[in-house]
Amino acid sequence: MVFDALARLAEERVGHRFKGLPPDAADLTVGELAAQRRNLFTGGFTTPVLALSAERLEHNLAALETYAERHGLAFAPHGKTSMAPRLFHRQIERGAWGITLAVPHQVRVAREFGIERVFLANELVDPAALRWIAAEQDADPAFRFVCYVDSVRGVELMDAALDGTSRPVDVVVELAAGEGARTGVRTEAECAAVADAVAAARALRLVGVAGYEGEVPRADPERVRAWLRRLVALAVDFDTAGRFAGLDEIVVSAGGSAWFDAVADVFAEVPELSAPVLKLLRSGAYVSHDDGHYQRLTPFNRVPEEGGLEPAFRLWTQVVSRPSAEQAFTNAGKRDAAYDLDLPVARVVRRDGAERPATGIEVTGLSDQHAWLRTSPEADLEVGDWVGLGLSHPCTSFDKWALIPVAEADGTVVDYIRTFF
Repeated sequence: MVFDALARLAEERVGHRFKGLPPDAADLTVGELAAQRRNLFTGGFTTPVLALSAERLEHNLAALETYAERHGLAFAPHGKTSMAPRLFHRQIERGAWGITLAVPHQVRVAREFGIERVFLANELVDPAALRWIAAEQDADPAFRFVCYVDSVRGVELMDAALDGTSRPVDVVVELAAGEGARTGVRTEAECAAVADAVAAARALRLVGVAGYEGEVPRADPERVRAWLRRLVALAVDFDTAGRFAGLDEIVVSAGGSAWFDAVADVFAEVPELSAPVLKLLRSGAYVSHDDGHYQRLTPFNRVPEEGGLEPAFRLWTQVVSRPSAEQAFTNAGKRDAAYDLDLPVARVVRRDGAERPATGIEVTGLSDQHAWLRTSPEADLEVGDWVGLGLSHPCTSFDKWALIPVAEADGTVVDYIRTFF
């Protein structure tokens, strides 16, 4: 099933639906185009075009696999980052327990491509989606689904929607990261009330606790670790109270892309409970990393001896206007580049097959289809030059591109990543 689903991706026609691909490849399938191993710079690709580095992608996949193994963590990378089934399977091949997702549509994509374990980092109260989840569970005994609960009302809505189902839906109580944080139960007493509601529900089963430390107000190492210890203490209290009786394993989950070192440290302190503990890390942005937000925030900056990540995205855009010595414009903008956290960063310039650093070039703004560049006297830039931009925030980079070439260092395109947003 998995092979067939992934094979269907290779059977899609290239056509006009996918940005940046060679116009003369319009009648080819994605698989046929991949087999040609065209060069990104000389093989007919049009600008703007977003590419992933084959070498850096593989480096990042290996880095988190190694990190999770070293620290005794299970790993369910957040799939909302890429929404790319081919990457989901590469992550699972590199040791991931399953895939984390956020909304029902994303779960449907994952299931279409054979993902057997899904952690939904959200409370799910949509009746139609819950009935579909129940049907998936009934149809596939190997399918493991876990989702948040964060209110008594939510538990009641879930139980009502699932009335009559044969297999309960596994849930974890989400502990909020603090007052003013995003979702989650604010106090331990309220967590107990939610857990009581789950115990009274016929269609739900409590299997653990979870949360997201990235929402800790004024986050710093001390505050993040303090909240993570609250999460571990909640699991211990629930276990002591017998709330996990009869389970084969207890789930304790946290871990975005900014504080997974703190998660590893505190989860190492989890005491022995009544069942083995699945310490589930959910970092997702690592797969492509970036040239801005996560480059600044990655825990590997604090623990460089543990490894590191490399920015795998490069948005290739072309200079279409050079109105003055201080200004230039390229043909990629908000439709093509992430801009919610940081503007793109000019990294390299290509001219006549030669590549050099983008010295003296700064992106100062984005229009829908233009990047505004400020150029200093040392900038060597002409109309027609290709400018390679580094991007900030993977989640809003992947979602602008439905089919992304994967290129080796010399520009040879060896694969294509299909996204589903």
